[in-house]
Amino acid sequence: MMMAGPNVAQEFLGRFFAVTVLLIPLALVSEPAVKFLGVPDFSFRPVFMFAIATAIFYFSLIFFEHASHEIKARNYGMMTLVSMGVGAGYLFSAIATFLPAIKTEFYLEISTLIWVLLFGHYLEAKSSSAAGDALQEVAKLLPKEAHRKQDGQVVDVPLEQLKAGDIVLVKPGEKVPADGEITSGSASFNESHISGESKPVEKGKGAQVVAGAISIDGSVEVKLSRVGDHSTIGQIKNLIAQAQKTKPSVQRLADRASKWLTFSALAVSIMTVLIWSLVVGEPFVFAVTLAITVLVIACPHALGLAIPTVSTIATRLAVKNGVFLKDMGKIEVIKNADYVVFDKTGTLTRGNFGVTDVKLMEGKESELLKIAAAIEKHSSHVIGMSIVDFVKEKRLAIPEAKDVKNLSGRGMQAVISGKPYVIGNQRLMEEKGVWTKKSQSVLIPLSQAGKTPVFVAGTKSILGIIALSDEVKPESKTAVDELHELGVKVAMLTGDTKEAADPVARELGIDMVFARVLPEDKYKHIMSLQESGSIVVMACDGVNDAPALKQADAGVAIGAGTDVAVEAGDIVLTQSNPQHLVRLIILSRKVYAKMVQNLWWALGYNILAIPAAAGLFIPLGFRLTPAFGALLMSLSSVIVVVNAMTLRKADLKVKDS
Repeated sequence: MMMAGPNVAQEFLGRFFAVTVLLIPLALVSEPAVKFLGVPDFSFRPVFMFAIATAIFYFSLIFFEHASHEIKARNYGMMTLVSMGVGAGYLFSAIATFLPAIKTEFYLEISTLIWVLLFGHYLEAKSSSAAGDALQEVAKLLPKEAHRKQDGQVVDVPLEQLKAGDIVLVKPGEKVPADGEITSGSASFNESHISGESKPVEKGKGAQVVAGAISIDGSVEVKLSRVGDHSTIGQIKNLIAQAQKTKPSVQRLADRASKWLTFSALAVSIMTVLIWSLVVGEPFVFAVTLAITVLVIACPHALGLAIPTVSTIATRLAVKNGVFLKDMGKIEVIKNADYVVFDKTGTLTRGNFGVTDVKLMEGKESELLKIAAAIEKHSSHVIGMSIVDFVKEKRLAIPEAKDVKNLSGRGMQAVISGKPYVIGNQRLMEEKGVWTKKSQSVLIPLSQAGKTPVFVAGTKSILGIIALSDEVKPESKTAVDELHELGVKVAMLTGDTKEAADPVARELGIDMVFARVLPEDKYKHIMSLQESGSIVVMACDGVNDAPALKQADAGVAIGAGTDVAVEAGDIVLTQSNPQHLVRLIILSRKVYAKMVQNLWWALGYNILAIPAAAGLFIPLGFRLTPAFGALLMSLSSVIVVVNAMTLRKADLKVKDS
């Protein structure tokens, strides 16, 4: 495939202008000029035309250069066909110049063909460049230099010289050069390159800032923590590079079709010469002209560009919306999703638990809270941290817990002041043999209110229940409604009891609830949906959910923030906003539609153009010349690129999907 980019485009343009200058005298001494314009003939006119055509042919050697790369790589494509067409035409005319018996040359036709090809490839390279390299776009998010503080001075240094621990100054209107923590000053920051949201975020001392964030209205000093490839921008670049190595199945189809098209065009061109010269009885020159037209009109490049151009623009559009695609192949999966399965806590709800009730069953409330906090102090779960914060607010002294052990999906156990205790859910209480009817009666009203109960027990009985509630995100209801509008069903996974999960499901309009699910068993519920024939997308925060994300047809890690390189998930959403998953589905459908449109255009063009170039429609009075064929070939690639570029302004809203 031909390279694309601003440098390649300029090279083609320069050659085009040079050929334009040479084409004028060639046209003035050509056979049509002599016949119809009365230009006087002269004896060395054929040699003069040969000299000018040879100079023009020199500027076409760029096609042969690219063709040699295709041949070496055994990836025969458009440049191979173009080079054969131009080379055959020039060689035939040169032989005719020095062997008058042939009597026919078409220097003007071949030179005009080269002229059109150069301009067409200039337009194509320019369009491909305009479609944009996502990696270059990301690189533009960073400043070229940073104001580093050293020895009491501020020195401007290239970003490559920055290292973790450096302190840099970021002035109003400037970009943060790497991830770090504000040590002085405050400012509003635009972090839309990460979040997809343009609303400024106010930040001061102690706050984290990410590479590429723009300080809108203040100066801050930032102590760098992650630089270069380890920074957020570095991770984004790595993700994009990883995504660009992946291919949707429709692209693999296009690649195969492109190779077959090259060989088909070669076969048709040979058959064209044989049939028109030997069977029909037309002059050999006529047959060769048609064969050359076949070679130059075939456009495997349009097929080659059809999908990658869309993929590149899709990657950029996704990044702008806080979506990072690791595998472009998942685009085809997500567009056909039957079910989206959300993890409840932190995905559909805020994950900001607050203690609402303390139901004492034995002993003192203060002792119950101290035991709970002593154990939960060793937990990183949001519920455990909320309990610890609640106890600290009451200014209770939290004792030390020993032999703390995590009981996966159920709770924790520990020894406090020589006595064993457990804290966790109903399942754990049942395992320990301390569950009673009284416990059930206390639990029922809490569950009906949608609260999450945490039980604290000794060796023989439950000491009490600490109830917490988690606020449903306002955007969750909108996301579920929009998914339903798109024809996608919604399921919810949670470790809570069914009584606690059902109120949330009713509030959001969720179709299916899987309650009391252990983390290690989540994948089983994904599998059960798949066994019924559904295509399943799993969306969660990625923590301890790797098996479920891997089991799903497409795994989406939501709320990664600046950790866009999170290993779990095929796709990463930086914001913990379920509506962004809706955007992802709409994006996947728009992207796939563009891919199919481009593929049909590229295939349809070649299916019609090659027979026309071979002279199939000559009996109907229609014949394609090599120059016009070259123009059509160039336009076919440009049309594919321009169609892909319309995706750049796609509005990812349900009504437009």
